[in-house]
Amino acid sequence: MPTTTIEIPTLGALAAAAGQLRAAIEAEQCPIVLLEGEMGAGKTTLVRALCNALGVHDDVSSPTFSLVNEYRDARNSPVYHFDFYRIDSVEEAERIGAQEYFDSGYLCLIEWPSRVELLLPPDRLLVTVEVTGPESRRVQVQRQTT
Repeated sequence: MPTTTIEIPTLGALAAAAGQLRAAIEAEQCPIVLLEGEMGAGKTTLVRALCNALGVHDDVSSPTFSLVNEYRDARNSPVYHFDFYRIDSVEEAERIGAQEYFDSGYLCLIEWPSRVELLLPPDRLLVTVEVTGPESRRVQVQRQTT
């Protein structure tokens, strides 16, 4: 897959960008989505908008302390949202059953994936969020196989 670039000029354009991201994920049929970007780049905000585009009605928030939140999309399928920023070790991720989530076939949205690199499947989508201005972001989506 060539890299898909989604420009978000303002927060008002976030819903449309989330729709584009949803389409890119569905086109690739790859349930493992890694979200990379500096602290404060808007990864969780993008996940919230993506979940809205997927028909999630739950309150979407960062799973920073719980490590994983589960939502249900419009088809009542699970959507798993991980935040590994505060994880102490790969073993901690193993203890919460991260591998089982990743192998489930359901959408897994993973913030700070480099902290659990050893557990990640080789086929995944990398979503990079780049800050380009006070409200603007550039989102790049690329399939990875390792």
